[in-house]
Amino acid sequence: MVATPTYGRTRDRVEAYFDRTATKTWERLTSDAPVSGIRQTVREGRDRMRAIMLGRLPEDLSGQRVLDAGCGTGAMTEELARRGAEVVAIDISPALIGIARSRLPADLKDRVTFLSGDMLSPALGRFDHAVAMDSMIYYEAPDLAQAITALSGRVTGRIVFTVAPRTAFLMAFWGMGKLFPQSDRSPSMIPHAPARLSRAIAAGGGTGTLTEIERVSRGFYISTCLEYAK
Repeated sequence: MVATPTYGRTRDRVEAYFDRTATKTWERLTSDAPVSGIRQTVREGRDRMRAIMLGRLPEDLSGQRVLDAGCGTGAMTEELARRGAEVVAIDISPALIGIARSRLPADLKDRVTFLSGDMLSPALGRFDHAVAMDSMIYYEAPDLAQAITALSGRVTGRIVFTVAPRTAFLMAFWGMGKLFPQSDRSPSMIPHAPARLSRAIAAGGGTGTLTEIERVSRGFYISTCLEYAK
């Protein structure tokens, strides 16, 4: 678990946003219900990113324990369970966990443990692999580096996660967002350059290798898949 004050404050903002403000929005976005053109691009971008991340893991996960860190409404969780994994699906938002639990097909329920709380809690135990899709995008580099380093001590295989890339568009968007009061907007994504993040992880004691896998840019969805492995 990351114990820095900035991690805790960001985690609390993310919880408030997804558990109180945006629950219905995310429930609709992650369903088959019609959405606006902008939200459709986000839906398509997330579908593509999920496929990329799953592609980094074995097709057969039978007997393997996988952490879905920040599972949201459970789309990744379901795919992992279908591959035979024992999935620990955790999210900071109890409301989203409720949606994920209700959507999981009955034949997969014995393979998934749903929890609400801190996705980095050591109490979750050890894992063969971990995935974190768009759940670490709100954290500053030092917090993110500590998170990956700490998690790697409990993951024997791959940690596959996403960050907001440090592009000119996102940097401008991020800068403009800071002009508005925090109460009027969603938690801010923090853009990261993989090379800088790799150095931050190494500086924090991480001994693995951070690899940039692929960037997805679909309308208003822009995200980069990274993989950390020892």
